[in-house]
Amino acid sequence: MIAASAPEAILPWIEREFGHVFARPDLAVTALTHRSAAAAHNERLEFLGDAVVNCVVAQMLFEAHPRADEGSLSRQRATLVSGRSLARIAAERGVGERVRFGAGEAKSGGHRRESILADALESIVGAVFVDAGFDAAAAVVRRLLAEPLAQLPEVAALKDPKTRLQEALQGRGVAVPEYHLIAVRGEPHLQHFEVRCEVPALGLAASGEGVSRRRAEQLAAERLIERLHAPGRRPS
Repeated sequence: MIAASAPEAILPWIEREFGHVFARPDLAVTALTHRSAAAAHNERLEFLGDAVVNCVVAQMLFEAHPRADEGSLSRQRATLVSGRSLARIAAERGVGERVRFGAGEAKSGGHRRESILADALESIVGAVFVDAGFDAAAAVVRRLLAEPLAQLPEVAALKDPKTRLQEALQGRGVAVPEYHLIAVRGEPHLQHFEVRCEVPALGLAASGEGVSRRRAEQLAAERLIERLHAPGRRPS
């Protein structure tokens, strides 16, 4: 087992990076303990922190985008609280270097694993919730996610190409596009798909390829969107 980080080393860092002073230092230690290191690990705190993060981010988005609909808010929240997003925030604050691991997990690079970083970040939020209540935990979440929220792309950019294409066609009173599987290549465990997206009413079509049918459809839709907004280009 890797030696535990002493509270006297963790607490000043948490205060600096997260803006919270723990009344119960043991919570901070538990929040930074992976299940491979000890029986008293951070998974229960991560469970709490996940709920707090989702709730606070929903409120932040509700306040920031008063005219956005439920679907748009949900897509933006999914972007902000994704494992990759939370892991990036955790890495920027040095969370990985302070998580306690068992020897095997430490040797395998656990401190760089996105899922572990994201879970540890949520565990810290959960620990703050237990230590000082919802308002204190919410303040931490706002501190961590205010900048990522401000940097979010426009709502429309978060929609997948198939959704954007369908909405663009609906806005023109045109029927939904048709997707046709053209070819499937490769061995069963390593297939490659080719799909053609067509809008017969406009005489437009485009093809896409990918390692899954869904990915091929999305690429085909993306290319057809480009043609839709460039009427001088010849359909294929």
